[in-house]
Amino acid sequence: MTKTQERVPRDIWWSGRAREAGFDSAEAAAAALGLQRYRLEQIYRAATKELVDDFSAISVLSTDLRKHLAARFKLSSIALEREVTSKDVQTTKFLFALADGKEVEAVLMRHREGRTTACISSQAGCALKCDFCATGQGGFFRNMTALEIFDQAVHVARRARQDKLGLTNLVFMGMGEPFLNYDAVMDSVALLNDGQGFNLGARHITISTAGVVPGIEKFAKEGVQINLAISLHAPDDVLRTGLMPINKKWPIATLMEAVKEYVAATNRKVFYEYLMLAGVNDRPEDARQLADLLGGPLHHVNLIPYNATDAPYRRATPAAMRRFQDILRERGVPSTIRHTMGDDIAAACGQLRVDALTQAHKAG
Repeated sequence: MTKTQERVPRDIWWSGRAREAGFDSAEAAAAALGLQRYRLEQIYRAATKELVDDFSAISVLSTDLRKHLAARFKLSSIALEREVTSKDVQTTKFLFALADGKEVEAVLMRHREGRTTACISSQAGCALKCDFCATGQGGFFRNMTALEIFDQAVHVARRARQDKLGLTNLVFMGMGEPFLNYDAVMDSVALLNDGQGFNLGARHITISTAGVVPGIEKFAKEGVQINLAISLHAPDDVLRTGLMPINKKWPIATLMEAVKEYVAATNRKVFYEYLMLAGVNDRPEDARQLADLLGGPLHHVNLIPYNATDAPYRRATPAAMRRFQDILRERGVPSTIRHTMGDDIAAACGQLRVDALTQAHKAG
């Protein structure tokens, strides 16, 4: 049995809710409130499968019990502070407040081909300080709990339902580095994937890492069908270290060895995220070097247009991106040029929080 299989989603959910309510454990909460096991299951299913946002909506419970529960528990550990939708209505971005006032972001993306994707955060802030990223520029505050992570997905799914859409995919590509909050992220994955609850298929979930090698090594042993994405963004150490300081600790050769071992252990494809920065990493020689670096059949490169932040970078031109992709294709490397979404609503990670802070400062 893998560590993921050992995680019991209902117990994760109730343990988290109990701690939020001031109880030492789920058992203590159930005993104090006189809740039998089947009641715990009813409440868990209503909150995670039916996506109810208030105890009053759980009709299988008596009115008195609903009032009693509402006085002691919350069905979400996050509170919506701001919601912004792009002019083309493809992208909605959310700014959430955690109980201690820290803020995180999530995104709902309505793709033209029918997919609906949630992008969620795993940390409040980020310690990696990637040079192009608004989150890294804002600093690191703390890890999120499994429920704080999961509750973002629940909120995004509720919002998608308002548009008569179901959530089809989820990516851990929001604020923070998932593998630096490993256990909470994997507990949230168990909640997301639970057939008795949220019920999002494992192959529709992607965890993106900036290259935390111990996390990749640990993830290879989980025995799950969750997708792995690597934020690469450069094909050589000098350039990558300038963009991503994490490369000093785990340089490309070390990272690629971990990826090789992951593929050997799982026989699963690895996705590489490559942010296209004009005049920085979008040159033909960069494409050739990237193709030489990857090798092997189980890989796919996502070429991503840059959503500008305050960092001194510009988006690569469409022509440069097509030329880059052509070189990869000629060398047998499959790739996709991602469609940019949410330009008009500060959709790059961390931007909405920075924008909110700037407006608050101006108002003050």
